[in-house]
Amino acid sequence: MTKDELKEKANDLPLQPGVYLMMDKSGKVIYVGKAKRLKNRVSQYFQDSASHTAKTRQMVAQIDHFDTIFVTSEFEALVLENSLIKRHMPRYNILLKDDKGYPFVRLSKEAYPRFSMVHKWANDGAKYFGPFGGRYETRQALDAVCAALRLPTCNRKFPRDIGAERPCLNFHMGRCDGFCRPELTAEEYNRRVRQACQMLEGRAKELLREMTAEMEAEAEALRFEQAAALRDRINAISALSKKQTVIAGLCADTDIWGLYRGAGKCCYAILHMEEGNLAGRETELFTAPMEESQEEMLSALTAQYYLPRAILPHEILLPFETENYCAELSEVLTKRAGHKVWVHVPQRGEKEELRRLAQRNAAEEAERATTAEERTAHTLALLTKMLDLPEAPKRLESYDISNTGGSDIVASMVVYSGTRPLKSAYRRFRIKELSGHPDDYASMREVLCRRLQRAADGDEKFLPLPDVFLIDGGVTHAQTALSAAREFGVDVPIFGMVKDDRHRTRALVTPDGREIGIVANQAVFSLIGQIQEETHRFAITYHHESHGKSALRSALDGIPGVGPKRRDALRKHFGTIKAIREAEVEALAAVVPQAAAEAVWRHFHPTPADGTGEGAEKNGQA
Repeated sequence: MTKDELKEKANDLPLQPGVYLMMDKSGKVIYVGKAKRLKNRVSQYFQDSASHTAKTRQMVAQIDHFDTIFVTSEFEALVLENSLIKRHMPRYNILLKDDKGYPFVRLSKEAYPRFSMVHKWANDGAKYFGPFGGRYETRQALDAVCAALRLPTCNRKFPRDIGAERPCLNFHMGRCDGFCRPELTAEEYNRRVRQACQMLEGRAKELLREMTAEMEAEAEALRFEQAAALRDRINAISALSKKQTVIAGLCADTDIWGLYRGAGKCCYAILHMEEGNLAGRETELFTAPMEESQEEMLSALTAQYYLPRAILPHEILLPFETENYCAELSEVLTKRAGHKVWVHVPQRGEKEELRRLAQRNAAEEAERATTAEERTAHTLALLTKMLDLPEAPKRLESYDISNTGGSDIVASMVVYSGTRPLKSAYRRFRIKELSGHPDDYASMREVLCRRLQRAADGDEKFLPLPDVFLIDGGVTHAQTALSAAREFGVDVPIFGMVKDDRHRTRALVTPDGREIGIVANQAVFSLIGQIQEETHRFAITYHHESHGKSALRSALDGIPGVGPKRRDALRKHFGTIKAIREAEVEALAAVVPQAAAEAVWRHFHPTPADGTGEGAEKNGQA
């Protein structure tokens, strides 16, 4: 379908809630979304693309046709959207895990039912719990529940194998009560299974209350052995609810969310709280397509996380507000859970501290799992988009001018390979065409022209040309650099580095005056700031060195018998004017001939005839 046909079809949609599926030419679903009013939401995709994000523009360019499914409420739309995302795994949706990542616990329907872990729910008469988190964690939790209640986990079949042979090793290790022995009844077995079900349904507190009452009754009846066995199981269940992440999540009455977008990886963290105490932590890394906003990420993640679950907490704390999403999610989850689920963003106090803790957990997990290569690739990809470059820059060159008045004007050329400085390619220039007055623009033009001329001459020290020129200064500096580049027929993107009142680069500016803010993007802001500071440091260092040499040359000018070679020898040996002034004739004579050494000494220690009393006094003392 053409864009006009898509737009016309979208405008014919009703103002009703529903779900829409965007498809490419092959019929593959590339995006699933929901809307309160389908006509308004879907038609936005085919309006003026100037207001679209890069992700939306790229997605719309691949849309060949779309389908819609009408529903009667926002609740149905949210549930259906989540189901379709799981089924089609669209590339432009944020995806948590596929179905294999959400295991269920199955309880078979037989005289001696057994627990097992399965990939998905089936209509086979068995009882299912979940879905839970990862397979490993769920298996660990199921084994721990069975161990806490002394239920068998071996391969024996009941009642077939009861009394057939001696109890297995689990009985002797205290992990099972040996239901393969004839003295234990099916009623006791099924009572333990019902208790395990209570734990898997998130009713561990209710189970502990019942078992505690039973233990006290046994103790009052002087059946101390049975009371001790109940006590041990109570302790095991209490410890289990605090050690196992899966069980902790089921027992939690509050979930606190943290969400972090890192360089290359994103992560969410959930802190499970039970009666004000931290019961467990859950984290997961994921990737967000293109430049998905944090609000879109959060709404997609929470829907995918909670909607498949049958057990929900009473309170969910989100890291930030999304437009009316808290109220919407609260209403949907309340209907699903059968009890009030309060979804909100904490503003102050202990809950706000917990929100910050969840944010730190998400950030640390994402940064720990992100490699240096991924950070580099992520930063350069962001810079490429911001500067609208055809591809990620491999070489960036930055220039700065440094001077003191009209003297000793120097420039620095700093080279970055990707996000790292390439110090072997650094170059520095002494401005030759100016004298008597500073002119940053003329100086920058001279430097760029000399640099490009050396490249045109085939000088390998100035090859290859960069992918980007960064000029320390504003729009006029960028225009000056552009003028020099055009003289040599060089078409390399040029940007000025605009600083704020704290001398930090706050934006990049094009020669035509378009500013590109970088403060909001931490990765790019850090990279450009680092390049600017390194360029300034290299320029200042060279200027100080050059200025010091100039001062040394001028201090030795006019001394009889001391020409350029002997000045260089003295400068190299003594380093500073102060050291030369304080040196004795013998020390000077070790560098230059005796006559020149005496001339230097007399230059810094004039006689009374020269009109300097201090010099005469020192001479007299000598």
